[in-house]
Amino acid sequence: MNNKFELEHIGINTPNAEEAEKLARLLSMMFNLEFRHGQKSEFGGPYFECMKAPFLGANGHIAMRTPDLTAAAEELKEKGFSFNMDTAAYFEDGKLKNVYLDGEFGGFAIHIMQK
Repeated sequence: MNNKFELEHIGINTPNAEEAEKLARLLSMMFNLEFRHGQKSEFGGPYFECMKAPFLGANGHIAMRTPDLTAAAEELKEKGFSFNMDTAAYFEDGKLKNVYLDGEFGGFAIHIMQK
């Protein structure tokens, strides 16, 4: 079973809201992207999520999307990966929306999400 994964965004940890906004605005200007505010982060287009406070991962996180999150999670489990279920979010119907893998990969946490 080979599920399709695509890069959703890169989450970059910054020390505070001011630095998050500064970096998101810089990345937006650099790559002609739309800057937008979020609750816990500032966004440089759809690709860069600048966290207002450090979150999972020493450097931040990588978000991958997939059309079938349940099947993708099973595939990753079969490959020996596990999940931090404390981070799981669910849709109103109870289906898994997104979840982080256990551990770090190159200083980044990874979460997978339903496309």
